[in-house]
Amino acid sequence: MSLYYEDFTPGRVFESRGRTITEADVVQFAGLSGDFIELHTNEEFARQSMFGQRIAHGALIFSVSTGLVAQMNLVNDTVLAFYGVDKLRFTKPVFIGDTVRVHKRVAQTQEKGEGRGVVEFETAVINQNNETVIVYHDKILLRKREA
Repeated sequence: MSLYYEDFTPGRVFESRGRTITEADVVQFAGLSGDFIELHTNEEFARQSMFGQRIAHGALIFSVSTGLVAQMNLVNDTVLAFYGVDKLRFTKPVFIGDTVRVHKRVAQTQEKGEGRGVVEFETAVINQNNETVIVYHDKILLRKREA
């Protein structure tokens, strides 16, 4: 059951299940996006990099985070619009075989007229070692409960 605007109070926390990033994820994302940068697709090149191995695309991990949140069904039936993303930062690399999960904390809420409001989250994508790999603030426009 999806939540309404009124259900989100500042400080409330949500956490997704984990998902392991696979070779197939990286290859398919490269094909879909057209991003064949060698750091993602060339093992020999990546071995010589500061990471010592291939890394997943940052945009892939961001996309995976949105999918993990959708699987939580927090707002699937009450969302009116994805309102935006601010302060997106890639803080650590994600390697093939890493498992990520999403931690969301309600930062603030703002009414936006009759029947709707914006919820802003502080979101962190965390790996299997409890290290933050991505942070961002995201906003969604949600329905309010009918009076």
